[in-house]
Amino acid sequence: MTTIEQSTRAYDAWLKQQLGGDIVAKDLARKHQKMGESAFVFLRATYWRWAETIFEVCPDLAGAPSVLAVGDIHLENYGTWRDAEGRLAWGVNDFDEAAEMPYVLDLVRLAASALLAGTARAAAACDAIVQGYKDGLAAPKPISLDRDNGWLMQLVEVDEAERAKFWKKIDAAPTKAAPKRYRDALLKAMPEPRLSLRTARRTAGAGSLGRPRWIGVAEWRGAPAVREAKALAMSAWARAHAPKAKRIRASEIANGRFHSLDPWYAVENGIVVRRLSPNSRKIEADSLVAKLLSGDMLKLMGFELVNLHLGTADRHGAISADLKRRRQGWLPEAAKAAAKACTRDFNDWRARG
Repeated sequence: MTTIEQSTRAYDAWLKQQLGGDIVAKDLARKHQKMGESAFVFLRATYWRWAETIFEVCPDLAGAPSVLAVGDIHLENYGTWRDAEGRLAWGVNDFDEAAEMPYVLDLVRLAASALLAGTARAAAACDAIVQGYKDGLAAPKPISLDRDNGWLMQLVEVDEAERAKFWKKIDAAPTKAAPKRYRDALLKAMPEPRLSLRTARRTAGAGSLGRPRWIGVAEWRGAPAVREAKALAMSAWARAHAPKAKRIRASEIANGRFHSLDPWYAVENGIVVRRLSPNSRKIEADSLVAKLLSGDMLKLMGFELVNLHLGTADRHGAISADLKRRRQGWLPEAAKAAAKACTRDFNDWRARG
């Protein structure tokens, strides 16, 4: 196994090549800084390292049935958006690293992120995730908050202070001309063609820091419409396990039959575009970690993973049979091992001098 420094240098060079040299050096440096903040943030920022090492850490996961999976799943990779019916939907909202892999990897990574984010007991957290996953296997369906899951609606409601903070940040972003391919993508995503568009750079997230990310803002029928365009690369999973793969799978998994569709989410020409709004939000671990680690929340997160795993192919039988074969305690054991490996890399990163 390479050191985390060697791994990081190799991945950064690969990403730069993938993006044709179009790297935001300042944001990449910020990612390297964030990698030293906590083991949880380190996990979020270093999916490529997970992809490289998980079968060395947990070799018995390699034989599980493969699905089109999220890959870079963690507690903060869930959020809200409005579907085409105007309903408030909730679920996974970042698919940059989607790829074919054993389904259990999403379960283990979600559980490991719970252990790294707070004081979650491994057994209880894993039981909730698996129970939600099994419930989803029995009856997968998109997650809408307009009628069901009222307890979650209370958590994701946006108060006036948060709404004001969102618009203040959008308004304060310094205007800068976006390259043509990003500007064209942003214009195409607007509710009407030929709107007057202001563009600006945006810095957000952890794992995607370093990739160009732009926002476009246009006045439309009395209020601003905001879109984000971000560069995509091949999944780091494909880099480690399927280097000949050529297809980005983000749109495919996002539009699976059991996932609530976001009508503004689109992938084209290596760019992913989505709508930004104060109502499109996630619950962040640093402010509401206890809520993210509740049994109800972890169950729903597990349920949503099934929606995605079954959304593009019928893997119900293979997954169900594999789950039945797995011995008691397999998920806490794997999650602890993965969290320990991540913490070791995090400590090495902080101590690198």
